[in-house]
Amino acid sequence: MSAAPAPSSRRPTVTEREARQVAEAAREQDWRKPSFAKELFLGRFRLDLIHPHPTPSTEEVQRGEQFLTKLRDFCETKVDGALIEREARIPDEVVNGLKELGALGMKIDTKYGGLGLTQVYYNKALALAGSACPAIGVLLSAHQSIGVPQPLKLFGTQEQKEQFLPRCARTDISAFLLTEPDVGSDPARLATSAVPDGDDYVLDGVKLWTTNGVVADLLVVMARVPKSEGHKGGITAFVVETNSPGITVENRNAFMGLRGIENGVTRFHQVRVPAANRIGPEGAGLKIALTTLNTGRLSLPASCVAAGKWCLKIAREWSAAREQWGKPIAHHEAVGSKISFIAATTFALEAVLDLSSQMADEDRNDIRIEGALAKLFSSEMAWLIADELVQIRGGRGFETAASLAARGEKAVPAEQVLRDLRINRIFEGSTEIMHLLIAREAVDAHLSVAGDLIDPEKSLQDKAKAGANAGVFYAKWLPKLVAGPGQLPVSYGQFKHGVDLSPHLRYVERHARKLARSTFYAMSRWQGKMETKQGFLGRIVDIGAELFAMSAACVRAELLRSQGDHGREAYQLADVFCRQSRIRVEELFGRLWSNTDDIDRKLVKGIMSGTYEWLEDGIVDPSGEGPWIAAADPGASAKENLHRPIR
Repeated sequence: MSAAPAPSSRRPTVTEREARQVAEAAREQDWRKPSFAKELFLGRFRLDLIHPHPTPSTEEVQRGEQFLTKLRDFCETKVDGALIEREARIPDEVVNGLKELGALGMKIDTKYGGLGLTQVYYNKALALAGSACPAIGVLLSAHQSIGVPQPLKLFGTQEQKEQFLPRCARTDISAFLLTEPDVGSDPARLATSAVPDGDDYVLDGVKLWTTNGVVADLLVVMARVPKSEGHKGGITAFVVETNSPGITVENRNAFMGLRGIENGVTRFHQVRVPAANRIGPEGAGLKIALTTLNTGRLSLPASCVAAGKWCLKIAREWSAAREQWGKPIAHHEAVGSKISFIAATTFALEAVLDLSSQMADEDRNDIRIEGALAKLFSSEMAWLIADELVQIRGGRGFETAASLAARGEKAVPAEQVLRDLRINRIFEGSTEIMHLLIAREAVDAHLSVAGDLIDPEKSLQDKAKAGANAGVFYAKWLPKLVAGPGQLPVSYGQFKHGVDLSPHLRYVERHARKLARSTFYAMSRWQGKMETKQGFLGRIVDIGAELFAMSAACVRAELLRSQGDHGREAYQLADVFCRQSRIRVEELFGRLWSNTDDIDRKLVKGIMSGTYEWLEDGIVDPSGEGPWIAAADPGASAKENLHRPIR
């Protein structure tokens, strides 16, 4: 096996504590608006924050529906998903057609030439486009959700908005560049530099997995500004023109799914960027990135909803046509339970997405946890939905659509959907990172009053003060976790219409309090070691995600009933989902304290020390030669520039 190259001399070396401090500094520190999910983790079921379900205005609906009609016609007549999958590229004429529709500017304000759609209708458009071809959904999402438009909307100057947003709305594709070959969710080690030089910054470094980067016209680049006289320094965001001298797209990456995406490796060598292109102040780059992702992450749940709806359609149609032992397979319990799971979970996915999106549009609530929970829950559940569809389809689920068509059967791309969805558990924060991110936000109230108690660097005086503050906080908070509306049989009676959803909401209220008690007990037990208990924290977050999804499903069912829109069926779907979710919640609560975390940790130490290397005997490793992580030293590129702007 080849040895890994020595790390770049310019890559920062940081301790675990320093890395955590960088991440902590990038967090939004204050909670200026209420948060349903934050309250949920604190044991307070604030149904009033989400019910009645918020709704868009008539004008917003009209504008959104008009665009969806145009987009649907375009997708049905101009998009050949099979061709894109086969050739691993979205045809230029399709991209140009999307530009003409205004799809690049769905989230951009009309005064800059965009369509000004709400988050709700933007997500509906992404779901529609993604159902025709997931790679198109990714193209549009990477451009608008995390590319140039969103950070400029939140943090850009008026001059930057006027200069770049009209281009992004109609002609220019954008990309977001943070990840490096040896830097993922640990940005403290970011190596790409931006050295001040007069009225410019000079960029040097390499960025990996640059979705849209191969065809982008504009980039948001995160780079480290060295601290110097007159410069605060730190990780900073820049808008960069892709045709600038010194930028080279060195590789167009290929993946197991989403074969049409334009994702690459981009090298910067002595790239001059005007200081006027800096977004926000120096050192604000990570905060800008995280704030952008608060709503930007909602694009992934949109693709998951689309996949769930398609899987339900195929499962229903196939299970009616396919017979085994004298009846359609849908009527065999083993298959029927899978169809029930797909339908109920798809309803919940849409409920979570629409509720989070409408809350983002209204801007009355802080949705940083809701958006993260939506991403986490949707990516995990959509993957399970697709896996169940492949199982229902049997051998045909494993066979490609092209092969099915070649032998005369319906070209159903079930295996492609499974491949395409897999990345959602990694994109924009892996499940493991999302667990830690959400857990940090969920325990924010505790750390704000008691954090100094478990900080080894704090003085005895600081600890004494923190102890007093914690005593006041917990004296008021803990008694409220003993009893609540969830113990009263008449609570939430407005959710009883034929099917009774009130027991599920009482369940959520009771178990929100139980979740808060469990978190408090764990903090008391492990104190400063709490942050290392990643298995425990992951289960805490997953319980919160299920409780949030149950709440959203019930509230959505009541909204549809009140609007006379499939209310009876919506109540049935919500009821089934909540019953399935409650089983998962009970299992997660059990695993908080009864698990294999400790012995897993011991086993891993042995595995990594080579104790069990004998277990790997008897195989041939087909992997090729090369380092585990490619060298990313700064310097001029020796490769052909694969940048391919679409005009």
